[in-house]
Amino acid sequence: MPLDSLPFGGRHGQLRWTLLVAASVVFAFLGAWLLESAIPRHIVLASGLRDGMYHQYTQRYKEILARNGVTVEERMTGGADENARLLRDPHSGVDVAFVHGGVVRSDDRASLVMLAALYYEPLWIFYRDSVVHEHFDEFRHRRLAVGAAGSGVRAFMEPLLAANGITSLNSELAPLGNLDALRALQTGEVDAAFLVGPAQFPAIWQALHDPELKLLSLARAEAYQRRFPYIKKLTLPPGTVDLALHIPDKEVRLIGTKAMLVSRDGLSPAIINLLLEAARELHGNQGFFEADDEFPNTSMVDLPVSVDADRHHRFGPSVLHRYLPFALAAYLERVIVLLVPVVFIIVPLTNLLPRLYRWRVRSRIYHWYGELTLLERDVRTRTGPLPIERWLVDLDRIDQAAARIRAPLSYASEAYTLREHVGLVRRAMMAKARGVDPDSDDLSSR
Repeated sequence: MPLDSLPFGGRHGQLRWTLLVAASVVFAFLGAWLLESAIPRHIVLASGLRDGMYHQYTQRYKEILARNGVTVEERMTGGADENARLLRDPHSGVDVAFVHGGVVRSDDRASLVMLAALYYEPLWIFYRDSVVHEHFDEFRHRRLAVGAAGSGVRAFMEPLLAANGITSLNSELAPLGNLDALRALQTGEVDAAFLVGPAQFPAIWQALHDPELKLLSLARAEAYQRRFPYIKKLTLPPGTVDLALHIPDKEVRLIGTKAMLVSRDGLSPAIINLLLEAARELHGNQGFFEADDEFPNTSMVDLPVSVDADRHHRFGPSVLHRYLPFALAAYLERVIVLLVPVVFIIVPLTNLLPRLYRWRVRSRIYHWYGELTLLERDVRTRTGPLPIERWLVDLDRIDQAAARIRAPLSYASEAYTLREHVGLVRRAMMAKARGVDPDSDDLSSR
């Protein structure tokens, strides 16, 4: 049906606009349903070793996300370094992983984003000597447990050892971590064990309570913070671990980094919101090194920060997510996202389309007015032989075209007026053919 046959005014116009708005709303709800169905209900989280904190925290994340209908599958690994490699591999199946600062090299960071920093992970250096040590390089030419290959401890330690001139050429670097490293230290198989993690980590907690072991207090802790941007100087006051047993018995200067939730760029924003709310529940309390509500945060460690995660951290969950179940809130959010642009399109169209329609209808009428005006001017100003035959052909063509114009009732008067003017020009033409001045017949121009 031609555009000029569709009236936009009156009862029919209101009905058409109502149908258009209803169709737009249906489109928004249908589109939101399709988008919401694309939100993953199953994610794979790379954790770490069975005796590590990452594994323990993964169990809690599984419980929290299960409340919202999202299943978390744990992928146990050798640690943060392996986790980062799995995330860089798009075919690994891993969606999210625990990683800490100093693990991912700058060349490998392009596809990874940090969702949140979770807590501090200090570096703990335990040793058995009777002599008190204060520097890394005092362990040169010794047997050192520096973490297994693929572990975050090993990746974190390598640049620090190299900066202190400790290499596999001058020292024995045993690939032992966690409880294995502690047992080797306790039995004298190694002279020092390097552990990374919170104080509650089983291997660290046991080492702190072993009276035969000493904890290194770094004299140059500030220097490491200046040299390595992902390192933070940390202080453990006396008695923090155990007041009754005086652990530690004096202030200890440590260095550490931050544990992070990391994903590939492009993870569903809805899943990011769930993970951050879980992180807030798990990591928001005060710890030995963390202030209350210091974590989770999106202060950069050494990976770019997810835009969606940063937005959630700054503004919190939406009103819908605060009061509605996850699935319903996610669905309604997508309805709003789709419906708002539609509304912003429809509202201007309600003003623009009637104007375009009026212009369309009138342009057809005014087009023939233009031709009729030229013909009338030719009739009134022509001298000499008159092309009556051509004038009649042109006039009949204009008259027939005017008769074919279909317009709503509100524009019918303009079409009728055009045909009346055609009659005026025809009478002026006949008068001109008889040699009578057209103006004398009161055929004045419009």
